[in-house]
Amino acid sequence: MSLAKKTLRELDPSGKKVFVRVDFNVPLKDGVVGDDTRIRAALTTLKHLLASGAAVIAASHLGRPKGQMVEELRMAPVAVRLQELLGADVPVKTVNCVRGNQVQKAAAALQSGELLLLENLRFDAGETENDDALAEELAGLADCFVQDAFGTCHRSHASTAGVPARCKPAVAGNLLEKEIRAFEQVMSQPEQPFVAVIGGAKVSDKILALKTLLEKVDCLMIGGGMAYTFLKAQGHAIGSSLCEEDRLDTAREVLAEAAARSVEMLLPTDHVVADAFFENANTQVVAGDLPSGWMGLDIGPETKAAYAAKLAEARTVVWNGPMGVFEMEPFSHGTSAVAKALAESHAVSVVGGGDSVAAVKKNGLQAHIGHISTGGGAFLELLEGKVLPGIAELDDALSD
Repeated sequence: MSLAKKTLRELDPSGKKVFVRVDFNVPLKDGVVGDDTRIRAALTTLKHLLASGAAVIAASHLGRPKGQMVEELRMAPVAVRLQELLGADVPVKTVNCVRGNQVQKAAAALQSGELLLLENLRFDAGETENDDALAEELAGLADCFVQDAFGTCHRSHASTAGVPARCKPAVAGNLLEKEIRAFEQVMSQPEQPFVAVIGGAKVSDKILALKTLLEKVDCLMIGGGMAYTFLKAQGHAIGSSLCEEDRLDTAREVLAEAAARSVEMLLPTDHVVADAFFENANTQVVAGDLPSGWMGLDIGPETKAAYAAKLAEARTVVWNGPMGVFEMEPFSHGTSAVAKALAESHAVSVVGGGDSVAAVKKNGLQAHIGHISTGGGAFLELLEGKVLPGIAELDDALSD
């Protein structure tokens, strides 16, 4: 899949209706947007189009209604916040459905400089099924398509893949272009040393990314529950820690591949362990093998220091996944330590994945990270080298 796609710079939206796939999947509480980060992230694209004389039809999913109308997941609160952010000069209009006469009439009546926000796309079962009829109808509302929802680009849904296949030209919005540029910067021509930090619960979730990264990095640092599958594969005792028994051979293959490529592979040497998987469990720090009945839930101080030292030397860093059970405060410190070390480094850095991004934000380090990805699953699939339907269907950039 080529990541070289046409962008807003190659689109003349004046006098046209533009379908923009945005990612407004934001938290709602009591009918109010709790965190408007994703709405703000789309503003540069929306403002550019509106100021250029386009009539914008914006569409997003919200939550997982599974093809049913769920009152608590309506887009109305999002429209209210979007109106506040765009200002009174930009009329934000809404419809309470995804397709049909109401949508078609509202889109047809939309004037330049106005924005129409469709209802939650996933209220229609055809969205996640990439239904041809839904894609045809949505594509028929507009003259061109802009993809700015990187977080959903790995989904072959009607609005992400079906519409851009039918509505041309189809280009990348500013947010998506930023994601692509950041990814290419670190993966195509990284400055050495190149360090990848990979965490999370399971080796099986990250195996393709690990294999891709081994072809590019100088050092691979492992954390989270997946580390214990690797440690057991090396012959270490891991107590009652999470372990994928059916992935031990896979872990050995990764270790062997790293050795064959002279990639330094760092695993935790000490651990914050607990006697049960809950926040108020008894804990202790253990170096080396873990005692029976105890589970590793975070990296220990020795490992934190070693990982920080390696990050201080790095010139390029990719980070995806937590070092421990980040959602439990006693086991969040390893992930926060990596975030702080990365912020203090001079490396070109890209961070993706929910807990990794949360750690950066929790510690107020956003300004010190090169790029914070807006798409966890999409970011990981890019690392794996997979085709992302929401990007693949966009028009390729003209070669020089």
